[in-house]
Amino acid sequence: MFRTRRVLASALLTGLALLTGAGAAVADDPSASPAPSTSGDGSGPTEAGTTFRTATAIEQGQTATAGASAGDYLYWVFPADAGERATVRAKVTLPETATRHGASTWQVDVYDGLRRRQACMYGKQTGKAAADAATVELTCVLRTVRAWSEPWANDPLPGSYYVRLTVVDLPSADLGLPVRTEVEVTAADKGGSADVDGTLSKPLVPGVSSVRQAADGASPAPVALAGEPKDGWSSGWWTDRWLWTVGGGVLGALAAVFGYSLTRGHGRPSRVPSGV
Repeated sequence: MFRTRRVLASALLTGLALLTGAGAAVADDPSASPAPSTSGDGSGPTEAGTTFRTATAIEQGQTATAGASAGDYLYWVFPADAGERATVRAKVTLPETATRHGASTWQVDVYDGLRRRQACMYGKQTGKAAADAATVELTCVLRTVRAWSEPWANDPLPGSYYVRLTVVDLPSADLGLPVRTEVEVTAADKGGSADVDGTLSKPLVPGVSSVRQAADGASPAPVALAGEPKDGWSSGWWTDRWLWTVGGGVLGALAAVFGYSLTRGHGRPSRVPSGV
């Protein structure tokens, strides 16, 4: 009996340790930087769109570059799926100091597939470059993408996300000066902690950016504005919630057996010595 109790107690402690480790692994730490995604190869397009509709498509993990003029609106678009927290980083290389007439302020904004501006959880979304600064760097960490949301809410949903980079304040004499830009998008998978009960029927991927002529001479085919993730939209069925569900079931069963063994041991009648 005592051996059985020791085995059950050891199993309970092991199960609790596993669940505690899983919880710590998926903890949502806003101070940590999301790990770069490995879906891209690091090399990206060398141009940017000038409107939402002509936004240049990039993948997570890629670095897109583009030459532009101060005052231009530059647009890129990338896909983000449920459970992902995307980080947008932008870098602007400014013209030579001798050609500039003062400080400038740059800003990066992110919009979802419905062109709703998404707030940055943290990061340097707007940056001011001094008159002698060589570069200015910006960062926007978005909220975790939800698989489903109420119609009235402004939650980020699976689909296309637009990045817009522009200067919001500079001397009028500096308009049109050449600049170089770099934009990189990475994402961290938040796992089961970001799961919700519900999914969209389709991701928010609006419109087309161009029309591709079919190789066999058939009618032109539209090209999606932003590609889907490498493994498809919400294709993975495994999440950290399975660990909690299975682990909770195992612990419940062990607790039931352990409680039964205790009550059974206390419920047995004591033996009466023979000859009394």
